[in-house]
Amino acid sequence: MAAIRAKKVKKGLNFSIMIVGASGLGKSTFVNTLCDGVVFPKKDYPSSDKLTFEKTVVITPVNVELDLDGVKLSLSVVDTPGFGDNINNEACFNQIIAYIDKQFDDVLGEESRIKRNPKFIDNRVHACLYFIPPTGHALRELDIEFMRKLGPKVNIIPVIAKADTLSPQELIDFKKRVVEDLSYYKIPTYSFPYDEEEDDEETIEENQHLRSLIPFSIIGADETITEGNRRIRCRQYQWGRVEVDNPLHCDFDTLRHALLISHLNDLKEITNDVLYENYRTEKLSHIKDDDLDDGASGHGMDEVMLQKGLLRREEERLRQELALRQQQLKNLEARLSASQTNIAGQD
Repeated sequence: MAAIRAKKVKKGLNFSIMIVGASGLGKSTFVNTLCDGVVFPKKDYPSSDKLTFEKTVVITPVNVELDLDGVKLSLSVVDTPGFGDNINNEACFNQIIAYIDKQFDDVLGEESRIKRNPKFIDNRVHACLYFIPPTGHALRELDIEFMRKLGPKVNIIPVIAKADTLSPQELIDFKKRVVEDLSYYKIPTYSFPYDEEEDDEETIEENQHLRSLIPFSIIGADETITEGNRRIRCRQYQWGRVEVDNPLHCDFDTLRHALLISHLNDLKEITNDVLYENYRTEKLSHIKDDDLDDGASGHGMDEVMLQKGLLRREEERLRQELALRQQQLKNLEARLSASQTNIAGQD
């Protein structure tokens, strides 16, 4: 798989990730480590009383400009502080789903314009890193329900937070239980798909290796030490240290490379060709003229008629593309389905 297409190198790349997980799992530290800088400052809660006031999810997108070996990457990091902090977290789900849907709606609206905005920014979420607490047991009901609801809308990549709190054997056993739960509950996640007939041997081996690491064990660290000419990001303990970028200690470096380099384009293509197309098809099939009439107040009849005309034009274009798109979607969905089956079979 090509890491970065040459024709896009000069223009730079855009990529958006969402970070979801309960408070205290090291999400901010992970993002700072991922970007090698302070993106989200540390939160200091002087007492538990303050936590009781933060009941709702606050969707917080932050843009970070990265330079990856001379390639400019505009990375949008969407944080979701407050997720999982309530007894009933249904509102958290709805807010996150609404944010993802809005990005799809913005793209759909732009596609339907007679004259498109050349400066339009596509903020669709290409990957959602879901932080699983290192309980050592199995997925919680919250984890299962969230990933089942969000899976059809975004590429979910499950990660085990604060993996250094588990022993090596505990981590192996926990990963196995999580994979079993993902398969048992039919949770759709991004599984590094490949085609045995079309992809080369190196690509297949790389994706098989990445699949074997799901869920990725991650560690974040603010501390940096220097040994000779080597800069080491690590967490130090009385018994020794855990190095963030050491693949023998955790999967952080492998995950970072997959996210920002090797699988960036694949994540974007699945977002556009599968997830967004499914959303667009469903959205347009449910739109009725009455829906437009209900929204006519205050906007004027001319605008309503324009919206109807745009909708008819979009529906006509959709019908013309449908045969081709259905085949493309079937092929991609078959790859994703086969990937899920292979993951379950490897265990």
